[in-house]
Amino acid sequence: MADGKVIMKIVFNRQEISNKIAPLMNVVSNKSTIPALEGILIEANEADRCTLTGFDDEKGIKLEVECDVLETGSCIINAQKFNQTLKVMNGEEIILTVDSKLLAHFECGKSSHKTGALKAEEFPQIPDLVTEKGFTVGQATLKEMLSKVSYAMGVNDPRPVLNGCLVKTEQDNINIVSCDSFKLAVCESEAHLKTLEGSSRGAEYSFIVPVKSVNELVKLLSDDKEAVATVYMSYKNMVVVFEDLTFFTRLINGEYIDYNRIIIKNHKISVKAQKQELLAALEKASLITEERIAGSVRSHVRIEAVGDILKVSAVSSAGSIYDEVNIEHEGDDISIAFNNRFLIDSIRACRSNVVKLSLSSPLMSINVEPCDDEDGKELFMLLPVRTKD
Repeated sequence: MADGKVIMKIVFNRQEISNKIAPLMNVVSNKSTIPALEGILIEANEADRCTLTGFDDEKGIKLEVECDVLETGSCIINAQKFNQTLKVMNGEEIILTVDSKLLAHFECGKSSHKTGALKAEEFPQIPDLVTEKGFTVGQATLKEMLSKVSYAMGVNDPRPVLNGCLVKTEQDNINIVSCDSFKLAVCESEAHLKTLEGSSRGAEYSFIVPVKSVNELVKLLSDDKEAVATVYMSYKNMVVVFEDLTFFTRLINGEYIDYNRIIIKNHKISVKAQKQELLAALEKASLITEERIAGSVRSHVRIEAVGDILKVSAVSSAGSIYDEVNIEHEGDDISIAFNNRFLIDSIRACRSNVVKLSLSSPLMSINVEPCDDEDGKELFMLLPVRTKD
């Protein structure tokens, strides 16, 4: 060890610490003018565990890991260097020693590695992780709903409130909405919410979660229907507490659009189709619509409802494709074009085996909805593509 005095010394199980660091790698900054944002804050204040925190100034994760703390202390170590060191070293135990000169020394078996550290005081202030406002919700329910609507979130939209998901809760209902200039997704479900006092009464919140935080939260949430998460709220932040991990994020400040006003509820044409058959036809069309050719713009997909047949076609400089799907059709025949990937995402989000497409004209938005009577309410709206033909 260097001449400096030891200010922190910890013995980790190498495999366990490697597994714990994995989610933290998604919330540390890769390129920042503030070196602390590229690091993991390590706080060893107890004999048998330490706390690891990653934060990119928008979203973060805090978790505990079991270890032997030989010398209490705290510091920041670059996340990439920490992670790479754990991967290349051999052995079950890894010893991390940090001295007063902020030199971090990793030892594992006969291997050792030295790298620089930062003072813990340089880590950005994280939000309060426990507040009086909040509710509990099933992880599987929240994950499913966020997964369904996440494709419709805005990315770099000039209207900041659209660059994320709106989450609204009221008693035992949760409503999640995302929207950009072309598509809208609404998912409502009974979520058996409970306030922190144990009652569903008064569990009414409305907040907008940024797109990157939504994507990260979906990865962390469990599919286990018995697992729950506690959500704490404040004016600027949301905190989600899992069994062994805490996720926190800044919220988007602003008033969300009145999405109910833009949903057309009295379409004149109805088309019902088997979800997988329709998706198969659209995936074939993607061979044309998503072909990347220098200097060309991706083409659209055209769907044409004629009698009990839905014709699916696409034409581009890469070629052409055509397919047919059997449907139940009410109303006039119609021919309308869409961005194919947006249409695929909208249909795939429906939980039903049979999807209903509601239309009015080639220039008006389409509603995609499930046909069955399962619990919950879903609606996916998509604007058509204007074409010359």
